[in-house]
Amino acid sequence: MEESLKETLIGWAHEYNDPKYFQEDPIIFPTRFAQKYRTGDASLADVEISALLAAHLAWGRRSMIVRDCGRMLDEMDWRPYDYVMTGDFRDENASLHRTIKWCDFAAICRRLKDIYSTRDSIEGMTDTQIRCMIFGQKEDRKAPNKKISMMRRWMTRDDGKVDLGVWKNTDKKELILPLDVHVYDQATALGLTVRRQKDIVTAQEITDAFREIWPDDPCLGDFALFGYGVTHK
Repeated sequence: MEESLKETLIGWAHEYNDPKYFQEDPIIFPTRFAQKYRTGDASLADVEISALLAAHLAWGRRSMIVRDCGRMLDEMDWRPYDYVMTGDFRDENASLHRTIKWCDFAAICRRLKDIYSTRDSIEGMTDTQIRCMIFGQKEDRKAPNKKISMMRRWMTRDDGKVDLGVWKNTDKKELILPLDVHVYDQATALGLTVRRQKDIVTAQEITDAFREIWPDDPCLGDFALFGYGVTHK
């Protein structure tokens, strides 16, 4: 990677790794629970469940995502873990967010109830386990699992700026960039990948490009691509 490109990416990453760019973003919901977790007013499971569900709804315009995440947490009375463990979920065919229905939400909650009945945290579950056992999707070894990667970044990175840093047993150097449209478009424009498939191989290739700059924290590069892409559209 050319030094000029490295300098540009470093500048973008540090500029956009700033909470002011994420005031209307789904991360605000697990952030709220992470703050309460640190004061003993919420559990780690509250943070995890809010992060999983907010990431699951992270599709489309950010304003709509935030609106519908708020509706979802209103339904949960802003007590995600308690709601999940009651087993009494809103289960109807009406839309929660775009094509995601309340019955899809209820199915995820049922699977989460089963998981939290046997463990205190989902940290340590693989992408495939989260994809299949929580989101109820089929195994797909080529899938970039963007929502899972985004949730992992939120939970793991610990620089005290945007991300939450509440998972203490996950190494941030092992994270993979969430491959959304902004990240992919910026990465191809900058020559970080020439692959046309938006799959896990492409996500790993872009992540590896950032390992040249931040070997211990490659997902800092997500702020360079996503932040610049969203801000400049």
